[in-house]
Amino acid sequence: MTGMAVTTFVLAGLLLLMACVKADRVRAWRTARNPSAPDVSNASFVVARLLLVAMAAGGIVTGFQGLKAQDDIGWSDDELTSAVEGATASLNGSSAHGGPLDGPDTPEDFDGAYGIKVRQEIVEHGSGDAPQFGVSAEVTGEATADHARYAVSADGASAWFCMDVTRAHTGWAETVAPGGLGESSKVRLPEFTYQVTSRAGEC
Repeated sequence: MTGMAVTTFVLAGLLLLMACVKADRVRAWRTARNPSAPDVSNASFVVARLLLVAMAAGGIVTGFQGLKAQDDIGWSDDELTSAVEGATASLNGSSAHGGPLDGPDTPEDFDGAYGIKVRQEIVEHGSGDAPQFGVSAEVTGEATADHARYAVSADGASAWFCMDVTRAHTGWAETVAPGGLGESSKVRLPEFTYQVTSRAGEC
């Protein structure tokens, strides 16, 4: 997309240069090439210049629209850096409950639900111009029940980040089971807290 925009700008510049060529030089060139060619009126030169300038202006507008489209569909390194920093701050220290059948040693779903959460947090912390898609956060290396590393990248950005997530069992919460009534329907849910850090570069 950037290459196409640059090409468009170059063509627009050539059209503007053509519009600046003096009429006498064009007439002299035509006479040298074909002495019997009919003369070109001044009005024709004016119309030609207006058309060339209009075409150049259209090319410049198209080029800038292409650059804007490139920015809208791709992440920059700065946008990804800011989004990862914001997501790390948001996820670090957060807590979540396991299910009724889970215990303190139940493995975290780092490849599934938590990975989706990481990607969502990064997208939500992107700047106003950052796309709402194109973020990758894949578990790299061997994950354990309570620890995983994510290789973070985004479409359009050359930067990579390594996000480190460690989960700790920090307590229990009691809640009434869906459809249940009273104390006899209460279930205990394990509570987990997450320590999250990130750094630039691959894991």
